Amino acid sequence: MKMFDDSLHEECGVFGIWHEPGVNVAQEIYYGLMALQHRGQESAGIAVCKTDGPRGNLDIHKDMGLVSEVFGHHELDRLTGNIGVGHVRYSTTGESNLNNAQPLSFYYLKGTLALVHNGNIVNCEELRHYLFDHGSVFRGTTDSEVLACLIAKERSEASSIEEAVKRASAHLKGGYAVIIMSPRKLVAMRDPFGLKPLCLGRKDGAYVLASESCALSSVDAEFVRDIRPGEIVTLSKDGIKSDTSLCGGKCAHCIFEYIYFARLDSKMDGVGIYGARYRGGEALAKAYPVDADIVAGVPDSGLTAAYGYAHYSGIPYANVFHKNSYVGRTFIKPTQEQRVSAVHIKLSVIEEAVRGKRIVLTDDSIVRGTTIKNLINMLRKAGAKEVHVRISSPPFLYPCYYGTDVPDNSQLIADRLSVDEICKQIGADSLGYMKLEDLSRMTGDLGVCTACFSGKYPV
Repeated sequence: MKMFDDSLHEECGVFGIWHEPGVNVAQEIYYGLMALQHRGQESAGIAVCKTDGPRGNLDIHKDMGLVSEVFGHHELDRLTGNIGVGHVRYSTTGESNLNNAQPLSFYYLKGTLALVHNGNIVNCEELRHYLFDHGSVFRGTTDSEVLACLIAKERSEASSIEEAVKRASAHLKGGYAVIIMSPRKLVAMRDPFGLKPLCLGRKDGAYVLASESCALSSVDAEFVRDIRPGEIVTLSKDGIKSDTSLCGGKCAHCIFEYIYFARLDSKMDGVGIYGARYRGGEALAKAYPVDADIVAGVPDSGLTAAYGYAHYSGIPYANVFHKNSYVGRTFIKPTQEQRVSAVHIKLSVIEEAVRGKRIVLTDDSIVRGTTIKNLINMLRKAGAKEVHVRISSPPFLYPCYYGTDVPDNSQLIADRLSVDEICKQIGADSLGYMKLEDLSRMTGDLGVCTACFSGKYPV
């Protein structure tokens, strides 16, 4: 796994903006990507073009690192164009290197396209065969490249970019949110299950697309609506055009957007992220009551569930960890000993808050059990009397194929140990996971994908 702890990672975040000619949008894309930085920290990129310029006038810059490391004034000033797309990446397919950073740009007989993609296409091998059978020289290494090749192939035969995207979407299986920039338009598509999020905003004659509504707020854009599962949206000088001919099937939004991935101030498909996590904490308190002195959360992913648990149970909430906000990206450490050191660098225990206390500790998930075990040890060394762990997701039993970095079963602690055995392994006094049937407390009647818990995959 490409992480120092047990936290999960999304594949990436996407952002796009269409503005009238004469306005440069690179700075706004930069702000949008900064708001989506939590979705990917390996690489960042921006591509722009002028709709009143010659076809093929695409400017692009991308590199490894955080958005603030990849872009400075020099890079942003040279990116001139009134439409553009941006991307932050965490790799779940393909190696972590510059070759796989996005946006992807590609040239074909009718012009230039740039593409940003969040998610995983699960039928890539089938698509490579399709491209080969139809004479395509380039068939792609990563799923994003396969997707780009497919759209370019369809564009060579279609009358418009939106028609090409629709023809390409008919071949796709998986979870995806994609924005394609042509010399004159932006075209966005979302998978028919709604596994990956995508929303639309508006600002002073500009239209904005983003993985999360928090990115719209970062550029002072008004939230208009979520892109519907299966919908294809085109932004151009003619305004907004929507194709909903592929909509209407069963939805399966990724549950981990609501448990962990999305930023607290975002709203997705009608559900506020903060409220979902708060209600998750209340559900845990109802399902797993315990006599305790304080409730605390693991920063930052477990804090909101802790507030909900404390409210429902009546047990006071307390901060028990100090998070070092200046660590930045922690080095990827391959050994157990180095992982332990990384946890201590990032978090420290507030001793006077925990000494002699019985603590309820909430977090979003347990993957391997490494991090939660280290945190419990830290609390006990600081004098905690008891540590009762509450997890705001069910146990991970199956891998994810749609762009969430859930590892294979060999690395899932719940695949080989019972809940009681996990409790003993991590050194907790008790352990309670969110019940599968209680997930609806978080998201209401919204259709969600729970395959990593249940094994029931929508695709």
